[in-house]
Amino acid sequence: MALDSYVLGVILVSGLVTWLSRIFPFVLLKHFSLPAVVINFLSFVPISIMTALWINSLFIQHLGHFPAVDWPNFLASGPTILSAMISKNLMVIVVVGVISLAVIKAVM
Repeated sequence: MALDSYVLGVILVSGLVTWLSRIFPFVLLKHFSLPAVVINFLSFVPISIMTALWINSLFIQHLGHFPAVDWPNFLASGPTILSAMISKNLMVIVVVGVISLAVIKAVM
């Protein structure tokens, strides 16, 4: 039983630490303002993260070799990028990406 309470304690403390690390910056920034340079720099973070995730999904890693192209993801990127340029709406982009990947995987 000691192991079960230990595991429960670890889960609860980990959840608390995770929650605090996500809430604390909002509480801290409520009382302080950031310089314009920092705000400008932080505006590039979401697009950088999305680009890294997108590029990571386009290739399949083979240790010791060049990465191979993940063709279904590569082909689904076309309609998704087109919908992003046209709509600039994240919900539309996600729906088009999911549907186009589902259609490509159903056909292949």
